[in-house]
Amino acid sequence: MYHKEKSIQIKNSASALYNNLGVLRIAPRSLTYFTVVHANVVNMVSASWDGLNYSHRQLQSKEPNVATSTSLIMQAAFCALPSRDLLVVTSQKGIQMYESDGSTMVYWHALDTPDTPTDQAVFARGISAVGKSYICVGDSSGSILVFDVPSKGSNITLSDVLKGHKKSITDIASECSGSQDCIADLISADDGGNLCVWKSGEEFQRFNNIPGFDISCTSVKLWKGTAVAGYGTGQIRLYEAVTGILHAEVNAHARWIYSLDIAPFSGLLLSAAEDSLVRVWHLSIKPESLSVEVAHLHNECVTDTQICGAKFCDGDGHAFAVTGYDLSEIIRYTQS
Repeated sequence: MYHKEKSIQIKNSASALYNNLGVLRIAPRSLTYFTVVHANVVNMVSASWDGLNYSHRQLQSKEPNVATSTSLIMQAAFCALPSRDLLVVTSQKGIQMYESDGSTMVYWHALDTPDTPTDQAVFARGISAVGKSYICVGDSSGSILVFDVPSKGSNITLSDVLKGHKKSITDIASECSGSQDCIADLISADDGGNLCVWKSGEEFQRFNNIPGFDISCTSVKLWKGTAVAGYGTGQIRLYEAVTGILHAEVNAHARWIYSLDIAPFSGLLLSAAEDSLVRVWHLSIKPESLSVEVAHLHNECVTDTQICGAKFCDGDGHAFAVTGYDLSEIIRYTQS
């Protein structure tokens, strides 16, 4: 179903972080941007669709009044809003927002760090755009920071702080199908496997809590009202987001899942884990019962590699890309 394409070389290898791959398709320019985190650096590659041109950029973690920051980066993700695309980088010190090509930093938000050292690590992780103008970012206290982003310029403001989790946020996702009918349009996950389902707006509302089993939910997606969650057990669970009803549980991988992605137009689901496997599944909703069915379609094995990032490169799932711990390349697969 898929075959391997020429890999894209990156300047540094990928760190072992959940969801360690960002992909943004720039259709008018026939380009795709990729980001991979290594320690305190974001490796960024701009790749032309014909495979002939690549340009590289590296973004350092930053903090005020320090020339070179050693603060570890936790995640880099593209946020596509209707009016603009931004690259959001989270670290142990704060949240940086860049223009999507990485050329200009437009906003910096410092995390609250305690005056006295504690056992609790401080970091931001979990990034998603939602609605017309919001970017949500999770942190290690379990809070979700909501930023209101103007259509241009740097007048970005912190508009809300959502409290629903007691453990560190691992991932945040918005409804990816584009459907306006969904009651809730945002989901967040934490280190205890708990999920919170939200409705965005001038005031965000929490619709539902789906309890975890004290095992980390490392990656989460929301598609047509269905929450798709990957766990440290290697399982994928599909819930009806608003009611919390469990539709399906799949023993997908032998080790920790590090990344999930959905191609919204085709209902393809990508899962990647420490067991060196990337699997492609198909999700379908049965209209008569509104239940969700999962079918396994394809496997790729990246031998001896702890996979830490996997993303579709387009909304139909015709191609996907994969990163692995200590690999200095982005591996690409395309439908045959």
